[in-house]
Amino acid sequence: MGSTIQKIICSSLILALPFLSIAHAKNLKQCSQAKLLVAKKQVGIAKYWAQNCQANWQGQNMALTFHYSENIPEWAFKRAARYFLTKNIQDQQLFATFEQLTASYRAVKPGDEYRLNYIHQQHTLQLELNQARLGQIQHPSAQYYFSIWLGQAPFSIPLKQQLLKSS
Repeated sequence: MGSTIQKIICSSLILALPFLSIAHAKNLKQCSQAKLLVAKKQVGIAKYWAQNCQANWQGQNMALTFHYSENIPEWAFKRAARYFLTKNIQDQQLFATFEQLTASYRAVKPGDEYRLNYIHQQHTLQLELNQARLGQIQHPSAQYYFSIWLGQAPFSIPLKQQLLKSS
């Protein structure tokens, strides 16, 4: 009987996992937004979401959303992610862990939205395209994936500065 109750509890927790990201998203505040520029051309809008907009982005639940106004091919996302991860992260094992998420990128067209959700308590990072989950990693350093945009060598320094400004 005891093992049956344990199985029921475990099954319930597994079924609840998709809803954790929904609850997580409701607890975040939009801190800022900025134009997403590639070669001086605006291709979309980026938004930074966090539990506490005044606190450091590291060590808290957070998200970045990217709403696109232009077509962008899959290879461009993958190439840029790999390039900026290598500039910001020297740990090859962590880079290999991040490759699981990077490989999940798909092409976008105008109106599409990427969302990266980070749930700090679970060290879980989720990649979504138009609210459909493409990939997920769970690792103590999962939040460092955001170094692509917020790290020491980001995709764009002005983008980083605008996203991390206090609201």
